[in-house]
Amino acid sequence: MANTTSYIPRLQKKYREEVVAALMKKFNYKSVMQVPRLVKICLNQGINGAVTDKKLVDNAVDEMTRIAGQKAIPTLSKKDISNFKLRKHMPIGARVTLRGTNMYDFLDRLIAVSLPRVRDFKGVNEKAFDGRGNYTLGITEQIIFPEIDIDKVTKISGMDITFVTTATTNEEAYELLKELGMPFKNMKKD
Repeated sequence: MANTTSYIPRLQKKYREEVVAALMKKFNYKSVMQVPRLVKICLNQGINGAVTDKKLVDNAVDEMTRIAGQKAIPTLSKKDISNFKLRKHMPIGARVTLRGTNMYDFLDRLIAVSLPRVRDFKGVNEKAFDGRGNYTLGITEQIIFPEIDIDKVTKISGMDITFVTTATTNEEAYELLKELGMPFKNMKKD
């Protein structure tokens, strides 16, 4: 199916050549299969005011598609909430799940280009792990991504980016993301 000269993202190559060896040494794994790996990256965006203005969801899906490099889909409400004038199955956000090549390309762009563009950036919070090896990063402005044209943005909105790994503990997931280049605030000195 794939030819031998197929494209391999820079971070995927780094994971195979450097990160696996570093994690095996640090955690004394017996097999390469025990080494935690990144499974997928989920981008999720809830749209404030989507109930009254349907165009906001369309704009969010378009922006999310440009950021991720893969088609985003609108998320629908699960139930009726009369106080918010919300009906079941109304579009209220946008989401996209990245795997494989797209995932590594997005992670590379996020670490190298987008995060340094955040105002007063000192690193990402290292306390946002869920205990099962997953990490969630909150972005407050979508304009940090170079794919977004600031002149065409009608509304500044944030998003959640969740990194799903095969790690079983927070420490393993932290080491995996740190080795991949995630700029945590208080990098623990080894």
